[in-house]
Amino acid sequence: MPRDPLIGLVGKPSSGKSTTLNSLTDASSKVGNYPFTTIDPQRAIGYLQIDCACKRFGVSDKCRPNYGGCHDGQRSVPIELLDVAGLVPGAHQGRGLGNKFLDDLRHADALIHVVDVSGTTDAEGKATRGYDPSQDIVWLRSEIVRWVQGNLMEKWGSIRRRHVAIKATAVETLQNQFSGYGSTSSVVARCLDNLGIKEPLEEWSNETIENVVKAFVDEKFPTVFALNKIDHPDADKMRKNISKIAKMQDPKSIVLCSAISEVFLRRLAKQNYIKYVEGSEFLDTREDLIEMGDPDGGGLREMDEKLKTRVENLKDMVLYRFGSTGVVQCLSRAAELLGLVPVFTVRNIHTFASGTGGTNSVFRDCVLVKKNSTVGTVARKVMGDVPISYIEGVGGIRVSEDEIVEVGKHDVLSFKVGR
Repeated sequence: MPRDPLIGLVGKPSSGKSTTLNSLTDASSKVGNYPFTTIDPQRAIGYLQIDCACKRFGVSDKCRPNYGGCHDGQRSVPIELLDVAGLVPGAHQGRGLGNKFLDDLRHADALIHVVDVSGTTDAEGKATRGYDPSQDIVWLRSEIVRWVQGNLMEKWGSIRRRHVAIKATAVETLQNQFSGYGSTSSVVARCLDNLGIKEPLEEWSNETIENVVKAFVDEKFPTVFALNKIDHPDADKMRKNISKIAKMQDPKSIVLCSAISEVFLRRLAKQNYIKYVEGSEFLDTREDLIEMGDPDGGGLREMDEKLKTRVENLKDMVLYRFGSTGVVQCLSRAAELLGLVPVFTVRNIHTFASGTGGTNSVFRDCVLVKKNSTVGTVARKVMGDVPISYIEGVGGIRVSEDEIVEVGKHDVLSFKVGR
């Protein structure tokens, strides 16, 4: 049965990974400014923001998700996250329990690399000044590459002999080795096609093998770089660090963020000091709402001067300058890299109801599937081994299991049970 997408959070100690996890979930991951605060990998449920089908069909007032929520057509869909303890240089050799931490990542579909862009922590997460955070991106990718390459080279002699003996293709042989990382034959094939290697596998040099591993890591673990701690007061130094990283990486893979600001704003919202929508550019205080004509200030609590000052500083340094805290956008960007498609499963394809809550509760269920998934893949993910007689799409039209699901096409489905 197809498994749910898994997003791994990686980075050096004290980069802000656990705070990022907390800002994406209701988890209480242990936070501290010292190496290896997180020892065991922690799985948690984050919430991906998507456009809900309810808006497309004009039924947003009836949308009642079983999990997550929906506000004016913006839906929060659960997605699994994995917070892995901080990696340090030499992790592939076991330094800092690195082999264990790397092994925890093997089934991640994409990575969010949390980078301390302020330059106030060195490669091992210790406090410093003037550190170049672009080095973190270089060495962390290198650690993952060396880990995979080391695992492969340990057995390369026997791999090569078996490859020749059974007359396998390069894709078959490599997939047999990379399947433990959650790879597929199509992933391996794309890597080899992109490299355009002419030599047969048994003649590959060490350099060719390294290039294959690098291509595999880039293909298997698409990465979002969460440039964290943009709230740091040294704006000039931070701009320099951001600029350098932007020249090294695809701009589409970079998100500027302040995880600690997001956590702070959500806490204030829960305490009824502000009105704030996760990932938004704006927030409202009691005074803001009074100025807009609400004499009760939205029922918000009054803040003391110290808290007011802190909120105003956060507005100026983060929200107004960068457009948001960026944390929610990290998850959205990872979903974009994976091409995740939200699929809405309903019982009644005409009313979009799901059998519970009547016709006033629509689009109760939503699942995330990888790009190029078929209707049949969705059916197995949702229904398991239950026999399905036929599948309906919007308008009651029957849909083949071979059809590809896309946003706006075969993404609202009803499964009819029976043989």
